[in-house]
Amino acid sequence: MRMNPVIARSFDPYLLSRVEDAGLNASAPPQQRWLDGWLVRLSPGKAKRARCINAVAPGRMPVAHKLALCEPVYAQAELPLIVRITPFSEPTGLDATLEAMGLQRFDDTRVMVLEDLTNIVPPNLPATLSILPIGLEAFAQRVGALRGSPLSQRQAHGQRLAQSPIPFQAYEMKLDGEVVACGQFAQEADLVGLYDIFTAEAARGRGYASRLCAQLLVEAHRRGARHAYLQVDGDNHPARSIYHRLGFGDGYAYHYRSRDPSIA
Repeated sequence: MRMNPVIARSFDPYLLSRVEDAGLNASAPPQQRWLDGWLVRLSPGKAKRARCINAVAPGRMPVAHKLALCEPVYAQAELPLIVRITPFSEPTGLDATLEAMGLQRFDDTRVMVLEDLTNIVPPNLPATLSILPIGLEAFAQRVGALRGSPLSQRQAHGQRLAQSPIPFQAYEMKLDGEVVACGQFAQEADLVGLYDIFTAEAARGRGYASRLCAQLLVEAHRRGARHAYLQVDGDNHPARSIYHRLGFGDGYAYHYRSRDPSIA
């Protein structure tokens, strides 16, 4: 039987468990419910973490029974039913069970971790380049515009940020007054997550994302953060290279399953 994804032996497994919890907390939408060990999320936004099933406890019902209960819930919300599979998903072997039931695997994602923030140094910014804080609603509109997201997804993103149980701090980077990149972090105790790091298409390949990430990590460290994490598509090699240079390493992987990934 194929097992769930595994964690990297080079990292403290307790730290990675905290990272998974922090990621769930930071992506919590107002539209979610609990079903026999499953955290069922129903946000209409872009982020799949906020509109999928997270199997965080074994529960008592058979998997097929729980899926049958969730299907009308997602249909009513006009969302595809998606299950997120991590090394922490319960029960072990859930991935193989869902595969046998016809749910297809897609979107390999890596959770990268930086264990010690003390070696991050502030970026060297020329006079024409600035990094400034921005309000959460304005940030959701900004990053949504850069991504080409529809208004409904931008609004859902802004609502989720405003109501998040973990506070976010958002920033935008401007070159001669024009936005070239943006990003934010969510800090929970001594653990900080980088989110929505995005560079305008015309400004890519110039080191803006690297400097923005460094600035966010420096600010989070100043506020008491000791460890950092982020989530990135497994095949996004340019972004992964940036994060590796900053000292991040792969902590664990996760992916999603759906009956039709093309509409997920």
